[in-house]
Amino acid sequence: MLLRTPSIKQIVLATGILLAPFILNKIVFAPTPAIDDQAMPSGDICIVAPVTPFDPQWGINLLAPRKIPNNARCPVCGMYPARTSTWAAQVIFKNGDTHFFDSPLTLFIYLLDPAKYSRGRGASEIAISYVTDTTQGQWIKTSEAFFVSESDAMGPMRAGNLPAFARQKDAQRFTEKHGGTVLNANQIQPQSLQNLHRSRQHLHLTNINAETT
Repeated sequence: MLLRTPSIKQIVLATGILLAPFILNKIVFAPTPAIDDQAMPSGDICIVAPVTPFDPQWGINLLAPRKIPNNARCPVCGMYPARTSTWAAQVIFKNGDTHFFDSPLTLFIYLLDPAKYSRGRGASEIAISYVTDTTQGQWIKTSEAFFVSESDAMGPMRAGNLPAFARQKDAQRFTEKHGGTVLNANQIQPQSLQNLHRSRQHLHLTNINAETT
């Protein structure tokens, strides 16, 4: 009986059929690999970060500033604000839910369009926001803070930022060393925020499963 040797094409086809369930299983169920935002050519990566719910056991007022959880993610850039506490900011919604930010810059970017970074949330739901006083390290209301724009200070994203101060004289003293202009929150323009943020196309990912939206 004459036996035919299968061709390369037949071997590849048969192997593909046999391996298809195994490959599919790997694609569907394998853990999503970490994404290196430095290697992404399409631009910044945003994380669809969950809010931190208010816990009455904290023993603080519903709208009081709160400590940053270690696992909290900035909804604009995906960084961990607890690791950049000297720059951190937070937004508190009327029900006490909180978003934390790695810097005042990402806070202001968020405030331009909350719905872009928080599904189903609107600006009308925000009760108050806070930034960190660069000098004292204390929380201060964003509306009462002074910010230095266009200084040479590099923020958490290694780009231009908006360090915040409780006292105008501290902000002015900062400009003497690092340059820039002292502004209050109402004087910060959307275009200057976009320039600082270097806005590009964002890839929105969930905190855990890396689902594109």
